[in-house]
Amino acid sequence: MTSATHLARAFVRQLMELGVTDFVLSPGSRNAPLSIALNQAAEAGLIELHVRIDERGAAFFALGISKASNNHVAVICTSGTAAANFHPAALEAHHNRNKLILITADRPASLRKSGANQTTEQFGLFPNIESHDLANVIDLAPLLREGPLHLNIQFEEPLLPLDQLDWLAGFSLRAVAAEQPNQPTIELPEAGVLIVGHDRAGYSVDEILQFANELGWPLIAEDPISFPTAIAHAAVFLADENTRALVTPGTVVVIGRTTLSRSINTYIQSAAETIAIDPRMADVDTARQADRVLYSLPALSKHAPEPTQWLALWHDIAKRCSQTISKNLEWSEQSAIRTIVSELPDGCALFVGSSRPIRDIEGFATPRSGIDVYANRGLAGIDGNISTAMGVATRYQRTYAIMGDLTFLHDVSALVNLPNVNLTIFVIDNNGGGIFSTLPQDGVPGFERIFGTPHNNDVGRIARGFGLPAEKVKGASDLKTIIAHQSNGIEVVVVEVPDRASNAAKLKETSQMVSSALRIGNNLDWLSANS
Repeated sequence: MTSATHLARAFVRQLMELGVTDFVLSPGSRNAPLSIALNQAAEAGLIELHVRIDERGAAFFALGISKASNNHVAVICTSGTAAANFHPAALEAHHNRNKLILITADRPASLRKSGANQTTEQFGLFPNIESHDLANVIDLAPLLREGPLHLNIQFEEPLLPLDQLDWLAGFSLRAVAAEQPNQPTIELPEAGVLIVGHDRAGYSVDEILQFANELGWPLIAEDPISFPTAIAHAAVFLADENTRALVTPGTVVVIGRTTLSRSINTYIQSAAETIAIDPRMADVDTARQADRVLYSLPALSKHAPEPTQWLALWHDIAKRCSQTISKNLEWSEQSAIRTIVSELPDGCALFVGSSRPIRDIEGFATPRSGIDVYANRGLAGIDGNISTAMGVATRYQRTYAIMGDLTFLHDVSALVNLPNVNLTIFVIDNNGGGIFSTLPQDGVPGFERIFGTPHNNDVGRIARGFGLPAEKVKGASDLKTIIAHQSNGIEVVVVEVPDRASNAAKLKETSQMVSSALRIGNNLDWLSANS
């Protein structure tokens, strides 16, 4: 077995040579050889070393950096339960194919099942994720691909270096050839609909926009604030059966996963033909169903025609829906999020928490551009959202996050040791799990206890307890003032909104008003066309 110091130095140097520049470390004893090597590399100015004391938060922090940089990021921990805390972020990275390198330090294999302290079966700890049990150096270059990678490294004592070698001398980057997927060519009909899931199947906004512009079809985006030409409020108006029937498509092209809106998924099912585009169907979503399955963004065999009456119909419906929503807006979760999104400055990043906020942006935000949007949509958990937002923030001058109060409290330990970033966290505070009031569970016996879960905590006071500035807002003008007067560092803004039941009732009322307005408008159009 190779000495611990040599093994750690060899793997750290390899990763650096392969272009890994960010390492997230949780302190421990068995990973001491890696910790010392990483600190030496950081002192030499060769890497960024981020120290996070909670392994679960550390993994999500690394995930955020990976999302924002589109580069491999390594997260390192000691042995035992520490390794298990990587699992939530590992699952998120697997389902979203993020470049996360999970490095777990381990004791020698001979100590497994022997009763040795802090020793368990760490190899293969993360099912479906490529794992390597290492006691000697191997070439890592062939292993660095899309998606997460697990390196379980066995370290034999002594764990501290016994030499003063300059092991970083002569460091240089290695050229690594990027994988080039085969690009199919397809021919599509003149009229259809393009639907883009929140994660965009890993493609950049520019790549999607180029494809959408060539296609010339109506574009529905679960993340409308990345696509200024997206059809506004589609998730709201497609909830109306009459409207869905009016715009029933021949062909729907879906890029990525559509995971948010039931109305969008119902609409997709009404299409005569569905084409799914997503590289993850090759190794993650292997059972996904569609009439045609493509593993890469295709080229079009001919240019689509200029926008026609079909596209004009969509924009007309969206305009009527927008007018109805604007008339019915009062202070609520939806209006607060709508205000935040519209006021954010160009060039910033926005991390959107799971549960209601991401749905409210899809349904009620006005399409725009100028913001880089991130979210954990691989498995859409509420765990690790603060940590992920902090990781994203390391790559931007200014970052914002929107999340619910339960999501914030779930990852509140992330506030223990703060990174040096500029991050404003908007916490939508409705004292519990607001999304459940909009789901079929609403009203079941014991609802408040098992679904609503009111916490009755002062979120602002909790944030201040960690030394963070925090303030409460109760209206759109306050939100605009806060965004206009940016401050450095991390701050928490608690957005007080009406209770969960009132918000659910208002959502239902808005949906009904939109349906009525669209049906009246559609009938008038029909009478005008046939008079």
